[in-house]
Amino acid sequence: MAKKMTFALCFCNRGFMPGELIYGAREDMVKAVTAAGYDYIMMDAELTRYGGVETREEGRLYAKWLKEHEGQYDGVIFSMPIFADENGAITALQDAGVPILMQAYPDEIGKMDFQHRRDAYCGKFSVTDVFCQYNVPFTVMKPHVVHPLSDKFQENLRDFAAICRVVNGMKRFNLGCIGARTTAFKTVRFDEIAMQKHGINVESFDLSELFAKVNEKTNDDPVVLAKIERLKNYTDFSRVPESNMFTLAKVSVVIDEYIEEYHLDALALRCWNEMETYLRICPCVLLSELNDRGIVASCEIDMCSAITMRAMALASEGATTVLDWNNNYGDDENKVILFHCGPVAQSLMAGCGTVTEHKMFAKNDPGSGWGCNEGRIKPMPITISNCQTKDGKIIVYASEAKFTDDVIEPEFFGCGGVAEIDDLQNKLIKLAKGGFKHHTAICEGHYKAILEEAFTTYLGYEWVDID
Repeated sequence: MAKKMTFALCFCNRGFMPGELIYGAREDMVKAVTAAGYDYIMMDAELTRYGGVETREEGRLYAKWLKEHEGQYDGVIFSMPIFADENGAITALQDAGVPILMQAYPDEIGKMDFQHRRDAYCGKFSVTDVFCQYNVPFTVMKPHVVHPLSDKFQENLRDFAAICRVVNGMKRFNLGCIGARTTAFKTVRFDEIAMQKHGINVESFDLSELFAKVNEKTNDDPVVLAKIERLKNYTDFSRVPESNMFTLAKVSVVIDEYIEEYHLDALALRCWNEMETYLRICPCVLLSELNDRGIVASCEIDMCSAITMRAMALASEGATTVLDWNNNYGDDENKVILFHCGPVAQSLMAGCGTVTEHKMFAKNDPGSGWGCNEGRIKPMPITISNCQTKDGKIIVYASEAKFTDDVIEPEFFGCGGVAEIDDLQNKLIKLAKGGFKHHTAICEGHYKAILEEAFTTYLGYEWVDID
């Protein structure tokens, strides 16, 4: 996610329009893209008339140039400084294989003579119509026409970059399934074949193998000792007994080995109750640290949450987590306590967490659940999302909300926060009727429109509108 976004720039032309305006557009777009902090590639202006694409032959030339630079760009910006020729446009971009942003220039009052009038407002429809006929996906944003050097286009660029990150990161990735689904949790069932149809490759690992690998590690292993230092620098481990600390570090090292060997981009872990019973640890804090490290990690073998967590991590370029729809907050029907035992990424918390013993396991088996990273979730705007697999499809929802600074009493264990969600009760009815689980994934910031565009226009997910 640290890679600098790169856009391939493409410009249109049409014979009877003032083609000289294309030269200015090329300069404008380079300034806009670089000002936003992104990189670009652009075909030499001398290769086509005025540096734009008009004829089918020019379209083929641009398509060939794109193919030669495959893998060097994350999205295409098709700029229409004048009315476009749709034949050249579709020939150029029908095999681009990445998101395409349609940008059209506005006309200016006082410059409506034949030498300056652009007519891109109309020409944009000519292009989008033909792209729909060819079934080539593309992105359009508000306003319909926008100057590249405007503040509004800077917003468009940031949103388009987020769409590109989600689409390109979700088209094909590896999702680790560490352990079998817990028998009691039918809510986290998933369809592995449906995931594969959408480019998500599942790699499964038996929990007994993880245990065996953990038992092979020694306390003086330099990798284990380095992991202990990393974890201690991540959050407050001062209460954790030494033996449990070593076991947590060993489990973390083994998970890292799976990630490296199988090139995992995300994972879901069977977090109870075998780890507590036999290893005497609870792996919450390890998932917290993974999410802050940029490796999406879901608990309770919730593979579907891992999918939406990855999408939100790509969109926001930040950490995500998965939470329970857990408690009402007094009588306020638009507030809910979202909670989990302790796997919340620390960057989403109000302060440094404290690693404690899991109170649910301590109730019947004291000393068995060291590893919850307890604290509170910070006030912030959030996106909520989750998905399900059904009949070979991935069905997803997303909405936007915020965490408040409302107090949760200190006796409330784990890591939670009070979320304020508009029209919450109707949303909950839609989730319940739709068969969605008791979990929702969250990230900081508002990305609903980004996710909807990526999932529906490019990735082929089915969208459920709960707003």
